[in-house]
Parts: sequence; structure tokens; C-alpha cells
Amino acid sequence: MKKFSFLLILTLVVGILAACGGAKEDTSSNEGATQTEEKKVIRAGATGQSYPNSYKENDKLVGFDVEVLETAAANLGYEVEWVNSDFSGLLGQLETNKIDTIANAVAVTEERQAKYDFSEPYSYLGITIVTHEENDQINSLEDLKGKTVSGVLGSNNVKNLQAYDKNGEIEIRTYETRDGAMNDAINKRVEGYVNAKPSLLAEINKGDLPLKFVGEPFVYEAVALPFVKGTNDELREALSAEIQKLHEDGTISELSIKYYGEDVSKKD
Repeated sequence: MKKFSFLLILTLVVGILAACGGAKEDTSSNEGATQTEEKKVIRAGATGQSYPNSYKENDKLVGFDVEVLETAAANLGYEVEWVNSDFSGLLGQLETNKIDTIANAVAVTEERQAKYDFSEPYSYLGITIVTHEENDQINSLEDLKGKTVSGVLGSNNVKNLQAYDKNGEIEIRTYETRDGAMNDAINKRVEGYVNAKPSLLAEINKGDLPLKFVGEPFVYEAVALPFVKGTNDELREALSAEIQKLHEDGTISELSIKYYGEDVSKKD
């Protein structure tokens, strides 16, 4: 009987110790999940093919818009998780809540303001057209009538050109990426390529490209971070306040000169 009692007590003690050990493992696991949940993340989209706004350098995403968002986010205690896609694909992911915003030279337009709420603008871009430097007959926008101009599908640059060309006298050919649109202008498969002047200037200087500007910009636009209406209002307002601070302390101006070679952080 004594032996039986001893074995019974021993079994109970082992069971209690095992239960304590299991409880300790569960607590540790729960603590890890809490830490993950508390991490503040902004899911942001960028093409990764839009020099100097967002592009890859040694497999790392860099660029003016990328660094503006990452700087503002870091100051607010957020990490940025990037999603890369073509521009029209990014808009689709934004509207289906797969990403929170897009940092890729998104122009603030009346049409977009019906669908999105925007942050404080962080740059201002003039939209213009370039052609191959050997096209002596193309020196103004009027010279492009009856010609073909390339642009990025879903970009506001294309919509601006359509609005400017009210009579549809310019044929517009769209591409998934800037590279495709620009390369056809370089190789004379189209007579022009529409984009923001600072971006075009940066591309031309970087690659010593045989392109020239066709007149002055035909429209100017503010660039900001879009958010689907009714979502992420608190985040949008926090980023707006931080962008304003980055304007005031000169950070955005410095980043603009770093990537564009000129200051595009102001309207003038």
C-alpha cells in the first residue's frame, strides 16, 4: 500500500510539472504574437521602374518618393512594406485595400479626388513631352499633330495630354512601364514621350539619352500620397503633418535635389 501511495504521488507531481512547462511555452508564444501585432506598418506601392521616383539599385528599392515616405514613416514610428507592380496595378491594389497608399509621383487631380483623399503634397511637377533629338521637324506641341506620343497606361500624364489635345489630333500609345514608353521614343518608333519634366531631365542626364524637350510644360500638378476615401484617415493626417515638417526643415528640398538635380518641392 505504501509503495502504491508513493507511485500515485510521484505521478501527480510529474503531471503538475508537465502542465507548468506547457503553460510557460504558451505564454512565450503569445508574447511573440503581441509584439508582431504591435509593429506599425504602412503597406505602400511603387513601380520600382520609375526613375527617379522609385527604382531598384542593387536590388534595393530607392528613389525620391520612396525616401520621402520612408523618412516620414520612420519619424512616426512606422516601417514601410513595399509592393511593386505596374502603375495601373498599384491603383487596383489600393482600391481593394491590399496596400494603404502609393508613393510613385501620384498627381492630385479632380478625378482622383472623387475616389481618394490625399496627403499634403510633397512635390510639384510640370508635364511635358520629349522627342528624339534628330526630329528637326518637331519643336513645339503643335508639331505633334498627326504624330504618335507614348505614355504610361493609367498615368495622369496620358490623361493630361488627352485633355490638352481636345480634338484628338495626337495619337497616344500606352505602355505598362516608363521604360517601354521611353525606349520607343529613343528608337524613333514614336515621335514623342509624355512625362513630368524633372523625371525626364533626370533620365536624360543619367543615360545621356538622345532626347530633347518639345516646348514648355503644358500643365503643372501637385504630387501626394493617395488613400481610399474613408480609410486610414488617422495615418493620412499624421503623414501630412510630418510631410509639412519635412518641407519646413528642408529635408524634402534636399531629397529633390539629390534625385532630380533641382528643387521640385515648391509650386514655383
